[in-house]
Amino acid sequence: MSLLDQVSNVLKQYTGGSTPNVANATDHFDQVAQTAPQSVIAEGLSAVFRSDQTPAFGNLVSGLFSQSNGEQKAGMLNQLVASVGPSALAQFAGGGMLASVLGGAKEVTPEQAQNVSPELVQQMAAHAEKTDPSIVDKASTFYAQHTTLVKTLGGAALSIALAKVAEGQKAA
Repeated sequence: MSLLDQVSNVLKQYTGGSTPNVANATDHFDQVAQTAPQSVIAEGLSAVFRSDQTPAFGNLVSGLFSQSNGEQKAGMLNQLVASVGPSALAQFAGGGMLASVLGGAKEVTPEQAQNVSPELVQQMAAHAEKTDPSIVDKASTFYAQHTTLVKTLGGAALSIALAKVAEGQKAA
């Protein structure tokens, strides 16, 4: 059985209204993430971020941020700053500090990102989702590159992602 066949069998568990065992979702996600294109993983993550069965987008991004290394934190912060705009940072608790750290710089460095609180990220992500809904897809694309980090979302969220990937596979 080829790797693609194995992944196809895994994805069948997430189609058609059956409830898969969420305890296996982390392992299943790992298998799928190793073979599926990042764009497919990103679609699954978009479904997680938009689902009414998961915490709000800002909370999910904040949780991922708190588990991230400096490079990952900087990458997500730069996405959020680009979305909300540097001038809007001052409206968030702690955002003024980030704005002053950035100064005239265009991007947050990994070192600067280590000093940003997950609470600020949560506020920025929630605001960005309201003012620039495309941030959900941008965050999904970003995190699709960091599948080990995504596994920290837990089995229920990963089940939603896998169901979306399976839905796309079925349509193909």
